Amino acid sequence: MTAAADLVLTNAEVHTLGSPDETHEAVAVRDGEVVRVGRAFDVELLVGVETRVVDCEGRVVLPGFIDAHTHLPMVGRSLVHADLSTADSAAEAVELLRERAAEVERGDEVGGDGDKTDWVLGYGYDESTWDESRYLARDDLDEVSETAPVVAFREDLHTAGVNSVVLDRYADEMPDAGVRTAGRDAVSEGVGDGDAAGEPTGVVVEGAVDVLREATEPGREEMAALVRAAQSYATARGVTGVHDMVRGSRAPEVYRDLDEAGELDLRVRINYWSDHLDALREVGLRTNHGGGSHRDLVTVGAIKTFTDGSFGGRTAKLTEPYADAAGDPAAADDETGQWVVDPEELRELVADADESSYQLTAHAIGDAAIDAVLAAYEETDDPGSARHRVEHLELASDEAIERFAELGVVASVQPNFLKWADEGGLYDARLGERRLRTNRYRDLLDAGVDLAFGSDCMPLGPLLGVDLATDHPNPDQSLTVTEALRAYTSGAAYAGFDEDRLGTVAAGTAADLVVLDESPWETDSIRDVAVSMTVVDGRVVFERD
Repeated sequence: MTAAADLVLTNAEVHTLGSPDETHEAVAVRDGEVVRVGRAFDVELLVGVETRVVDCEGRVVLPGFIDAHTHLPMVGRSLVHADLSTADSAAEAVELLRERAAEVERGDEVGGDGDKTDWVLGYGYDESTWDESRYLARDDLDEVSETAPVVAFREDLHTAGVNSVVLDRYADEMPDAGVRTAGRDAVSEGVGDGDAAGEPTGVVVEGAVDVLREATEPGREEMAALVRAAQSYATARGVTGVHDMVRGSRAPEVYRDLDEAGELDLRVRINYWSDHLDALREVGLRTNHGGGSHRDLVTVGAIKTFTDGSFGGRTAKLTEPYADAAGDPAAADDETGQWVVDPEELRELVADADESSYQLTAHAIGDAAIDAVLAAYEETDDPGSARHRVEHLELASDEAIERFAELGVVASVQPNFLKWADEGGLYDARLGERRLRTNRYRDLLDAGVDLAFGSDCMPLGPLLGVDLATDHPNPDQSLTVTEALRAYTSGAAYAGFDEDRLGTVAAGTAADLVVLDESPWETDSIRDVAVSMTVVDGRVVFERD
């Protein structure tokens, strides 16, 4: 006799998102695995005394969304520190930071260990949406506090603003190239006009931001609080798995703590920063360790590295100058951006990690950076089998797209970045007409490149990404709804060697599912479709009241 199901979703529109995408009425789950998909009558034969039966009332059931590029603790930080993504101006951002400063002064703690409670931290501001488009700087943040260290991280995490306390405390640790000064970039950033030439404006980029990250890194208990908050946010948006980019963090330890305690509600693939490579080798952890079955929630992923910076910070590395660089003191040192990791160092890292059978994934936004990563991957034996990845690849040339296809390199992209690509937006200012040659999803897919979608937490929200990818500022690059959903499901699963157990709804796959109130194929605003239920490994981890 066939064992009863634990969970049955019926009276639904179940999309397998396979090839082809088939539609069914119901799905049954047992022991964390999909055991039957088909007609409601057939599936309901598995209903037993203890089976939970959910009448979906015609709602859409899809494979759970996998965010292929996240920084989950950063989502948690925005939730528990000052969320600057809601600010419409520098003044509003300062006011949000003042509110957080009052909480810090009262001694409000994020976690039980009390770490970093003297810091006033804000995350996620985007000056490109403000009438006065400028970075937050020292003068702004001195208004928040003259005694406590204050940091406002830009949304891309490649740029931050700090107050005088931070500049005084970390002056000797921050690299000169990362600390912007008056006289060099006051004109473009709108800050520091009252400072003497050469004085720090409080705007820091790249290597100097790394110093701040290390200084504010949470302890174990605080990290657990951040992850709990972030996973609740993610599951409420239909996310069932994340590929988290981790550097110098307690997050891997916390993920395993939560998993052991039965409190982890997401599948987590940990992509470790390159400075962890020797430690991983020493303890014997390799790519895909911990991913042997659908019950495994924490898996070792790739070795992660940078090449360049960001368009927002004008540090993404281009072959041609930025459109807004001419005559700008801010760009005088290098009108084409900068290397965070230079091509020679990148080649050495890729060769070293690949020789030890690690998957590689490299941040590359500008066309020069993308070319450098592909050149490094070309020198490895079989980049396709290793599923080496490039993150972001926002300005890829025709030749680069052909090389992606030839090498079998995975394109891990973030469609929510398209919010900056409209006429008059950030990319228009930085790139001019090149804005319409960014994020070439149609060209990548048509060339046969494996496409994985993620958010980079800017913001975390798969349905927003699907909406933007299907309505690209350059219509020639738009995807169909099915193609975009696959990039957030089976495409992301492939990027993590998980296509056999995740990314589709079929008997034998992991029971990672999302139930949507409306069909994304039949709405004018996919981003506004509500998630009613999220299931991970057969457990209902989110259910809207």
